[in-house]
Amino acid sequence: MRKLAVTLALATTALSTPAFARDDAWYVGVEGGAMLVEDIHFDVGASQDAVTQNNNHAGWDVGGNIGYDFGPFRAEAEVSYRRVSGSEIRSSVGLPINLTTGAATLPAGSYSQVGSKTSALSFMVNGLLDFGDDNGLQGFVGGGAGVSRVKNDLFLRGVSSTLDDSDTVFAWQALAGVRAPINKNVDVSLKYRFFNAPDVKLVDIGGNQWKGRFRSHSLLVGLTYNFGAPEEPVAPPPPPPPPPVAEPAPPPPPPPAPEAKVCTPGPYIVFFDWNKSDITPEAASILDNAISNYADCSNTKVVIAGYTDRSGSASYNVGLSQRRADTVRSYMGGKGIPDAAMSAQGFGESNPRVPTADGVRELQNRRVEITYGPGSGM
Repeated sequence: MRKLAVTLALATTALSTPAFARDDAWYVGVEGGAMLVEDIHFDVGASQDAVTQNNNHAGWDVGGNIGYDFGPFRAEAEVSYRRVSGSEIRSSVGLPINLTTGAATLPAGSYSQVGSKTSALSFMVNGLLDFGDDNGLQGFVGGGAGVSRVKNDLFLRGVSSTLDDSDTVFAWQALAGVRAPINKNVDVSLKYRFFNAPDVKLVDIGGNQWKGRFRSHSLLVGLTYNFGAPEEPVAPPPPPPPPPVAEPAPPPPPPPAPEAKVCTPGPYIVFFDWNKSDITPEAASILDNAISNYADCSNTKVVIAGYTDRSGSASYNVGLSQRRADTVRSYMGGKGIPDAAMSAQGFGESNPRVPTADGVRELQNRRVEITYGPGSGM
């Protein structure tokens, strides 16, 4: 069993898992697993190897620990409890039993109608050596020593207890296994434990002393929580090297002479819906461009001339064209053109862009023309 358990534990080193450093930190852990107990050979009184207790059932082993990881070495305190049962004994001496008729002695022989329960509660101090990648999968070996309370309850024929006693004795153990992180703080481990309580002394119901040893082999799965070492301060980066000494740069060339502003006098033409003097969105875009260009014209004269098509009477169209010219003047004044620089006049049906007969509606003739500079206008 021991060879098999060690082989299984070391075979897991083929696994790989992301890891985190565990050095210089406290940790706590729990573990549990299956256990096999070697047959217990008891000396009874002066008779050597008088009784053999066959622990032919698998048992279980659980425990917890708290320790400190120094880096390659760990020290920990551990408490664990293990229990196993059996159903056979062989005896070369008579065994005392209590029957309803009184005390009796069972003759020497082999008995299969037996119920036995053996347990050991132990308190140990362990030392462990870690090897392998500290930032990944690690193996470990070690051992420990302490005390154990070993208890044995042996029933014969299912009716009488011939042995029901416990003893607290020195114990030691050997450990080996692997561990790997599953997140920043938690490790999972697979561990083999050989446990030995070598000098257990018990007294049966007849007052006879039984002397033997308790040996077990356990394969345990554990979880360990690492509290983590304080982070080391990060060293500041080295100062940058001094910049190379460069020759003074030649003076920059003189800036280019500013470009002379060129006035764009127009005409800028905006059109109106039939019988309307409202500024349309399309007309507003053209007027905004004209207003922007006025900055290059040195506050020169602005002439605004309004026109209509021939769809109305001549006198009505003069008034409509004046309203259109005044609307444009108001719009441009609202955008910053000085009112004193502007003149607005309506010319009615005169000067059509597209000649038509009287009464014809023509979009190209329903317009206002804006021009800048001396000599502008009609």
